[in-house]
Amino acid sequence: MAKNPLSQLASLGEEVLGKASQNPTAARVLQGAMQLKERVDDLSKRVRGLEQMEKQLAQLEKRVAKLEGHKPTPARKTTAAKKTGNTAAKPSE
Repeated sequence: MAKNPLSQLASLGEEVLGKASQNPTAARVLQGAMQLKERVDDLSKRVRGLEQMEKQLAQLEKRVAKLEGHKPTPARKTTAAKKTGNTAAKPSE
């Protein structure tokens, strides 16, 4: 019975992975890749938590502004603030 090309490829891939796992260098690379994946997953969870906190902070700022009778302040941007030009002439020295 002949194997189809897909099963041959899968079998070859399993052989390569088996041999690579016996190689100490390949094992270290694989271990490093797995640690990197875990760190990225953890970082993405933290970022999602920060986004939720930012939403809650914006809601609280609106509530406080409403209670104080002020207009809500726009959300702060992390980019550099625009410089305003002063049209008044400076006295010469």
